[in-house]
Amino acid sequence: MVAHLLSWPRCARRLMTRATHTERPARVGTFDHRQVMRRGGRSAQGPAHRRAGPQVPGSVTAIGQTPGVTALPERPAALIAPDVMTRAATFPRLRYMGSKYRLVPHLADVFAEVGGETAADPFSGSGVVSYLLKCQGCSVTSSDYLNFPSVIARATTVNSDVILSEEAIETICGPSADDRDFISTTFEGLYFTEQDRRFLDSAWSHIDRLEGAEKDLAISALVLSAARRQPRGVFTFTDANRYVDGRRDLELSLRRHFRERAAEYNAVVFDNGRVSRASQGEVFEIDAGPYDLVYLDPPYAPPSDDNDYIKRYHFLEGLSNYWRGSTIMENTKTKKLAKRFTPFAYKRTIEDALQRTFERFASSGTIVLSYSSNAVPDAARILELLKRVKDDVEVREVDHKYSFGTHGAATRRNVKEYLFIGRSA
Repeated sequence: MVAHLLSWPRCARRLMTRATHTERPARVGTFDHRQVMRRGGRSAQGPAHRRAGPQVPGSVTAIGQTPGVTALPERPAALIAPDVMTRAATFPRLRYMGSKYRLVPHLADVFAEVGGETAADPFSGSGVVSYLLKCQGCSVTSSDYLNFPSVIARATTVNSDVILSEEAIETICGPSADDRDFISTTFEGLYFTEQDRRFLDSAWSHIDRLEGAEKDLAISALVLSAARRQPRGVFTFTDANRYVDGRRDLELSLRRHFRERAAEYNAVVFDNGRVSRASQGEVFEIDAGPYDLVYLDPPYAPPSDDNDYIKRYHFLEGLSNYWRGSTIMENTKTKKLAKRFTPFAYKRTIEDALQRTFERFASSGTIVLSYSSNAVPDAARILELLKRVKDDVEVREVDHKYSFGTHGAATRRNVKEYLFIGRSA
């Protein structure tokens, strides 16, 4: 069980005073990026600006023995605990089903205990855990079966020295480079104002001319802009006024959002001295390693409702590549994308999918699995499956609150978030 948790600001101050000591860093609690000072975006001349030199402040000296866990080996590129949490706290927050943003302090604690230099995150989602692993000095292999999470991972975890210049931001926010109107016409009357939809088309007229990390940053900023502007961040309803509650994010234009979101993504770019990778694909397509650490956060199969990410985030997925190669279901009110099969979406196939996933990474040093108490199969069965590939499996519990479903009757439930830590003997 995880011990009583400190609040984030208070714990951060304590960690700062302990950074040079050899005791194990204290666990931290509520992770609130608004309470951590941000670094502002930087301007530069030219379409792409590269930051010079690694920006890695220090390394861990030693961490004491924890019962049942070996001492943390030295990691040359790792940040000391306060720097890890301060930097990770700047990661732009995408409201995403199952996101581990609030659990970052707990995961950082576990990852520090495990140690190592190589890590895999094959269900990267919002991208925050891949970025945390980068902050902790790892070479990260990140992937997701959706496209927009892989773009975010390339922009933040893989990218080490390119930011989107002020000139590029102004160009994207300026007049359109051509007369495209796909979004304006396809989604007429849906989600955003006519002006905002025209901006998305115009922005893509310039993004299409970008390359590499610069393009990834621009797409990430555009995706986050749309997610922040849409009430609740999901696209299962079309009435933009349905959940309007006066929040600033719902009042800003998408053009204004883009300027701010681009600055947020620029602010998290840094070089940890290692090379990382990111790709789109199912977990069974990622390089099997071995890795020192594999973090698994598969979709949970809840006992009711569903875990259909395409249904909720189809607009963000299409926006991430301007709907190229995508099939829009024209007969649906939301103009959603056709659902893609994944074995993690169905109760009848998820157990086999989990077992195959564990077997794929059996040769890696440690498997860390996030799982919910409100999911199928249950924790006892997960323990059985993981023990087939790892000799020593520890289970920790964290109180966490999830929202299941997108309909009006969906409730927020206090559940247990399990962290399974499987090690080889």
